[in-house]
This record gives sequence, C-alpha cells and structure tokens, in this order.
Amino acid sequence: MNKNWRFVAKNCRAGGALGVALAIVGTAACANPVNGAVTPAASALAPTSGPASRSDNPFASLNQCQLVDQILTGQGFPPAQPSVADSSRSCRSKKESQNAAIDPATEVGVALQNGQKYTDNIQNLNSAHNGNIDGRKLIEQRDLLGSPGGCQIGMEVGPNARALVIVLIGDDTAAACKKAEDVATALDKLLPRN
Repeated sequence: MNKNWRFVAKNCRAGGALGVALAIVGTAACANPVNGAVTPAASALAPTSGPASRSDNPFASLNQCQLVDQILTGQGFPPAQPSVADSSRSCRSKKESQNAAIDPATEVGVALQNGQKYTDNIQNLNSAHNGNIDGRKLIEQRDLLGSPGGCQIGMEVGPNARALVIVLIGDDTAAACKKAEDVATALDKLLPRN
C-alpha cells in the first residue's frame, strides 16, 4: 500500500447497485458515519443538497478524459472515452489483454461528481473502508457488487463534491485495488483542495 494512504476500519451502510463501470445508480445513500453509526440520506440518484451553480463546481476547469489520459500515459491504455452511463461526468479507458494469465484486461475510470458526497452510494458494508491520501478523505470499496476484480475509491473534493476512481481487473481484487490506489494517488495531485 502507498505510504501516503491511511485506512481506518469504519464502514458505511447503503444498498444499491453498480450497473455499469462508473455508473453509480443506487437506491439509497448513506450519510457520514458518526461513531460507527450512519443515517440514510435522500435518494442516491439526486444530488444531496441540490444543484450547485457553475462557479461552485470544483471541477469546472477540469476534463475527466484528459485526467484519465494524463494519469495512464505510457501504460498501454488507449485514449479515454466518456462512459456510456454518465458521459458528462465520467471517462474510462480499457486496456485489452493479449494473455490473461500474464496481463489481464484492465479498465480504469474516473468520475468527477459535483453535488455528491464521497460517502454516498456505499455498496457493501463489509468491503468499505475509510482512509485518506495526504489528508484527502476517501472510502475504498472492494469487490463491487460482490464480485471479485473490482475496486472503487471515492475521494472528497469539497463538502458536496467527489471524484471516483473505479478499476476492474478480471477477478483479481487485490490488483484492482492496487491500481485504483495508484490512480487515486495521481488524481489527488490534480484535484483542487477544499
């Protein structure tokens, strides 16, 4: 694990589903845990405190596809493309495999979501852990939808804004989380601070 990472064993409860990589479409969200307890928030499909004005958007000057390309430069990934499910806020790149035993297919995505907290849409109580990268709060979720090979990191960018990193690597959750941590560490340096 990267030396700048710190995880604590707090979890956040919520129900929901991840239909497509980078498409967080849940039926419930969770609020910030307090002493291990959480409270349900409003709908996961709606921003938690209403739409912010353009000037309040910390991502207004950023392009998620350019960020993905910058982070993955030199790693054999094709140019990032907007994701199907949330094309205005998320991009993904998938490196195909020539030999799955040696180098499995890897998909990396980034979503910049103003109007959502990093604690929203926690998929699995047992696999979600709080942490931080150089002080930036995050929640890492392993085995998305209960299937091995996926890892998501939700990073706090503001009180009501988050960046998501999602990595899918075959059925190797440890490799997916290692890659997600690397991508999140690189992304952290490119995101605004509160």
